[in-house]
Order: sequence, then C-alpha cells, then structure tokens
Amino acid sequence: MNRQIFSKAFCVFFLLFNTIAATASIPKTGAISGLVYDASLNQPLPYVSVVLSNANGETITGAITDEKGYFKLDKIPEGTHSLTIQFIGYKKHAQSVTIGGDTYVVKLDKIALIEESTELEGVDVIGEVSTIQQKVDRKVITIGKDLAAAGTASELLVGIPSINIDPQSGAISLRGNENVPVMVDGKLSNIPAAQLLKQIPSSAIKAVELITNPSAKYNPDGMSGIINIVLHKNQLVGFNGALNANWSKEINPKFNSGLNLNYRKGKFNVYGNYSNNISKNANHGHIERPQDLSEQYFKFFDERESHIFKVGVDVYLNDKNTVSLFTSQNPAENSTNGSTRTISYENNIESNDYQNFDAQSDNTSAQYNFNYKHDFDKEGSNIELEVDHNIFDSKNPVAFTYPFPVNSKNYDDKNETDRKRTTINLDYVNPLTENSKLELGAEARLFNTLIMFSSTGESINSKGVFGPAPDTEFDYTRDIYSLYATYGGKLNKWTYQVGVRAESVEVSANAKETLTTGNTKKTELNPFSNDYTQLYPSFYLTYSPTEKKSYQLSYSRRIDRPGIGQVNPIKEWSTPLVSSYGNQKLLPQFTNSLEINYTRRLKNGSITSSVFYRAISNEINRALYVDKSDVTSGKIILTHDNFDDSSAYGVELSSNYKPTKWWSFNTSFDLFSQTQKGIAEHIDVPLEQATVATIIRDANVVDNVSWNFRMYNSFSASKKLTFTAFLFYRGKNKTLQFDILPMYFMNLGARLNVLKGKGTVNIGFNDVFDTMRFRFGSRLPFEQEGEFNWESRTVQLGFNYRYGSGKYRAKARKQRDNDEKSGGGGGMF
Repeated sequence: MNRQIFSKAFCVFFLLFNTIAATASIPKTGAISGLVYDASLNQPLPYVSVVLSNANGETITGAITDEKGYFKLDKIPEGTHSLTIQFIGYKKHAQSVTIGGDTYVVKLDKIALIEESTELEGVDVIGEVSTIQQKVDRKVITIGKDLAAAGTASELLVGIPSINIDPQSGAISLRGNENVPVMVDGKLSNIPAAQLLKQIPSSAIKAVELITNPSAKYNPDGMSGIINIVLHKNQLVGFNGALNANWSKEINPKFNSGLNLNYRKGKFNVYGNYSNNISKNANHGHIERPQDLSEQYFKFFDERESHIFKVGVDVYLNDKNTVSLFTSQNPAENSTNGSTRTISYENNIESNDYQNFDAQSDNTSAQYNFNYKHDFDKEGSNIELEVDHNIFDSKNPVAFTYPFPVNSKNYDDKNETDRKRTTINLDYVNPLTENSKLELGAEARLFNTLIMFSSTGESINSKGVFGPAPDTEFDYTRDIYSLYATYGGKLNKWTYQVGVRAESVEVSANAKETLTTGNTKKTELNPFSNDYTQLYPSFYLTYSPTEKKSYQLSYSRRIDRPGIGQVNPIKEWSTPLVSSYGNQKLLPQFTNSLEINYTRRLKNGSITSSVFYRAISNEINRALYVDKSDVTSGKIILTHDNFDDSSAYGVELSSNYKPTKWWSFNTSFDLFSQTQKGIAEHIDVPLEQATVATIIRDANVVDNVSWNFRMYNSFSASKKLTFTAFLFYRGKNKTLQFDILPMYFMNLGARLNVLKGKGTVNIGFNDVFDTMRFRFGSRLPFEQEGEFNWESRTVQLGFNYRYGSGKYRAKARKQRDNDEKSGGGGGMF
C-alpha cells in the first residue's frame, strides 16, 4: 500500500519536474498596450497604425487601434524594441519599449498624436489639407485650409465627393438624389437647405459627414443618406474665438463673414456665433423650341441678405450631469426684381409674350434647443435627453406685369408660410463589455406647415380646371414616433453592428380653396391622410486584416418622404410656358441600400473605394403634362407622382497622394446609374392644330448614367505660402425632362499663413476659362434646347483669424449625431 502511494507520488513529482524544466526552457514573451489620442481634441483616434520593430528595423508585429483608440500587442520576445505609431495627417510618434527582467506587461500612458500643421495654444488646429475617414456608417471629411477658403458652405460642398450643387438654385443632391436631408451639428433646420448653405461661412465648418447608410439610431429619411455639417466648437478654458470674412465679385459684389466667441470658466461655458451673407447676383439664359420656331430669353437679378445669431450655455453641474441650452435666430431678406422673360415667335409675331416680375421674400427662422446628459458610474454608460424646436415664417409677394401683348392682365401672387418642427430624443448607451455596446432610444418628430396663397390672376385649381385663382390654404401635418435598438461588438479583426428602428407615422393634409365671385364665396375642402408603420433594419460589418487594409459591408432600409414642395397643391412657380404644382396624394418611396467599402493605406497617401446598390419601390418622380386649358399655347404642367419599382447603383473612388514634399493632390471619381420612370405627354402635330385629342401620353423611362471627377492640387512654395488648383468635370446627365450636357471648370488660388500662424489670407480666381454653365436639350413634352449662365468667373479675397487664451479643453457634451463607431481612415479624396 505504501509502495503504491510512494510510486504515485514519485510519478507526480517526476511529471511536475519535467513540466517546470520544460517551461523554464521556453523563452518568455510579453505584451504592450496603450491608448492613442488626438493631442488637440483630447479624443481617441481609431484605426491608427501601430508597428513594433526590433533593433534591426524588422517588423515583429503590428495592430490598429479600435474605436476607443486602444491597441494591444501580444507574444513579444524579450529585448528592447521600437514602437512606431502613425496616422495620416499626424506627426509620427516613436519610442523604445523593453520586454524582460521584471517587465513583461507594458501598459503605456495615453499617447497623444499631433497634427502636421501649425499648432496654436488653446485653439482648434486646422490642417492644411482636408482628409477623409471611412467610419462604419459614414464618411467624415475633415475640412482643412484648402476647402475652408471656398467662401460659403454651398461653395465648399462642390469639392466634396458624391455631392452635387446646382450653381443657380443652390439645390443639393447626394449620389444623384435631391431629396437629401441636410443637418447642421446633427439637427434639421426649417430653413430651406439652399438658403442655409449660402449663409454658413466655409471657414466655420469643421467636417462634412456623408452618412450614406445610417444605422437604426438615425432617422431613415433620404434615399441616398444624410449630409451632416459639423461646425467648429470651442470649449477651451478662458476667452477664445475666431473671425472670418470673404469677398468675391464678377459683375456684382458678394460678401459673407462670421464671428465666433467662447468663454469657459468653472462650471459654465458661454458661447455666441454670428454670420451673414450679403450678395447681388445676375444670371441669364435662353430656350429654343424648333416645333413653333420660338425662343425664350431670361434675365434675373436678385439681392440676398441673411444673418444668423446663435447664443448658448453649457452648465457642468458635476462630473455626471450636464445641461445645455442654445437658441439660433435667422432673419433673411431676398428679392428678385427688375427681371424680364421674353418669348419671341418668329412665325407668329402677334403671339409674342413679355413678362416681368418683382418677387420679395422676407423670412425668419428660430431654433431653441435643450439638452441634458447623465453619465452613469459605469464608464461609457449614459442617458441623454434632447428637445429641439424650430419655427419658420415667410412672406413671398410676387407682382407680374405684361408689357405685351396689350390685352394681357397684370396680377399679384401672395404666399405666406408658417412652419413648426419639434423633435424629442431620448438615448441610452450601455457598454456591456470592453468590446460590445448596446444602444436604445426613442424619438418623436412633430411637424406642421400652413401655406396660404392668394392671387389676382388665374390658375388651375385642385380639380384641374383653369380659371380665376381661388384663395388656398394648405395645412400639412406629419407626426413620427419611433423606437430603436442597436448592438455592436468587436471580435478579433471583425467589427459588427446590428439594429432596427420601428416608426409609426401619421400624415394629414387639407387643401381649402375659397373662390369669391361678387358677394358669393364658394369653399371646397380636399383632405388627405396616410398613416403607416414600418421597420427599418440596419447591419454593418468591418474586417481589418492589417493596419493598412479595411473592408466594410453595410445594409439599411430607408424612406423618402415627399417634401413640402412635392405635396403642396398651390402653384410653386411659373413662367409664361411652365407652371409647377405639387401632388397632395403623393406617397413615400422606400429603398433597400447595400454598400461595400474598401480602404487601403499607401506609403504616401491612401485609397478609399465604395460600391453601392439601391432597390427602390413606389418611386417618386416627375410627371410632365400638356396644359389642357390652353393646348395651342405649348404650356407645360410639372408635378410629381408615384411609379413602379426601380433600381440604382454606383461606384466611388477617392485618393490622396503626395508625390513630392511640395506637391499633394486629392482626387475623386463617382459614377451612378439609375432607371427613372415617369409620365411625359407630348404633341406631334403643329401647335396651331393641337387639341386635347392630339395629346399623347407616354410612360417615360430613362436609364441615366452620370459621373463626376474632382481633383484638388496643393503646391507648397514655402511653409507659409501655398498655391492651389481645383479641377471639376461633370459628365452628361439625364432626367425625365432634360438631357443635361457636360460641365467643367478650373479654380486657382493661393493661401498665406500670417500673424504667427493664427491667421490665413486667401485669394482665388474661379472658373478661369469661363466654362461653367448649364446646357441642356429635351424632346418631351416639346423638343427644345437651352443654356443658362450666372456669375461664376469671380475673383475672391478671404481672411480667417483664430485666437484663444485657454490651455485645457473643457468637458464637451455629446453630440447625438456625432456618436458613431470608427472604421478605416485615410486622406481626402
């Protein structure tokens, strides 16, 4: 018995001895971990390259930081090694790390990377060149001094990939879709997007976010996604601010400026912003119609003046609770006067029609915002309540006069708009583990607009009958209630997120028409309602095999709700031959969007590419009708309607590269294709023989393939002086009504850093060869071709100055729509 016990004990001891001996003979390995931060913003930097090399310069291992800026290197042999951390747009960081002795687990302090640009103590640092970073659900273009010199937000966005700006109207589109929500600091505004973008100085913009496949946390509005403009925020201790001004001219002067002030002390952060846009603009154009040998001539002159005042306060009650309040006020006065439109008929001089109009537009917009945030004891866990209220009021009288023919009747139109929008958000974030996070939220969006129209002229009423224009009130209400949940995590080299958003929508509209004949009033009501509940799932997957490569796959379901201009049955605008009306019964269209992104970092730059596909149901598009009240006049009625399913796809390629120390360029190419379906009526017989019976209605189908190319070159003459050249080409484009011809232009500029790097002076010469114009042709409903020109060949002078006394960044309140996970990074474009 004792022998058996002894034998077993001896065997156990022998095995234990061998195990210890074998372990002692295996070389020990260690681990290194750390956090990488932006030195000026004190925020984590995701997807930063971390490389460990031995004394011979040979790479031992590497990694990239996660969305929290964290990295960890395992299985590191003993010895003294070199740790290199670098990211595009930042200075390289290198340090020695020793593994061995008593140190096998090295936890580094916070590693701060400094931007490769002039450093200003206590002030946001703006890089020389704009950069792009591909994140899980968006592209973030950080604006450098190159694009900041553009003048206004509208002019800046011309240089952003996937975005198109109509130079005349200011209308914005993303990936070919004009019904795109535009937010400022994550919040929608009641100010029309075209007007808003012309009021924001380009130097006030910190970043532009293209949220092409938003997660379930965000509103599903917009077939092609959301554009979010992020403004500079200064929350440094002490008194800080920035001043900018920009002047340009071809025929008429244009001026915009801005002033940002901030004071932070103790528990209070107080700030105020002011910006303006004052301009005069002249443009002209013509349209030819071979069918009746007619030509239309257009001349417009408008004056715009708008101001934005914003004041706010952040109160840091304690380390766990923050309350923020701000209000923004925006008065604007616009007029289009002294303009004429002439129609000359070569074969029938008696049909000549001259129209003058004088349009005034006075509007005010106000925003009131409340935010409360509570941080729980668990790091990264918080709950946030935000209430945002917007009001918009406008008055738009238009006087039409007809010098010829003599029997034409002059008339006046009056439009008044009263619009209110209230948004209430409640968001909860809970990091379940170091590599996973749960987000829950609820939102209510309450929207109402009342449009009142009266005219002394004639128009088409809701029954399609032409006659004296009735007084019309259009009351439109849309209330949206939603809940969402998202769950995200990281597993080795994979990052993922799944989510779903549930929405209940209530839409009610009523067009009230009152026609007064003598002492008799006749009133007609045209109500409409549409209530629906929908689910909007989203999914994101990122794979990063190395620190230089990143692949992303994303899916989301989205909705395009009809805009006010698309549903308003009141005449939106008119010319002697064209009138535009909305369709009160227009329904939303739905989109299933799939996107693949790839990011590749090069030695001297980076490449970012995307492929997307959209399946569209219940498509909203244009319908073109012949005016049946006066068939022989050749007049057209434009409206919108719902059509069958369609699809769209596209590719995008962006790259930045620095061939030499003095030359760098950013370039982008985007192509999209979409099948558009609509209705277009036309007449094949001469107009003098036309009747209602001769009108032919076609189901119009257009396969449109459009592409854009941008290239921004930067040439450094010295540390202070930089020359720039921007090239743009837009290929041929098709809509249901027009075949739009190519447009191209080149802008030249120079930028000089002054006042010890705190100021910048910009000069520019835009559209050098005077090629920027809108040219088009059309065959439905009538064959025609035309061209429009505006003040594009301008000289420009700008000045920016930033100053500050603070040295430490205050605690910033979280921006709801800036809270997202990160993906691959790179340079623009």
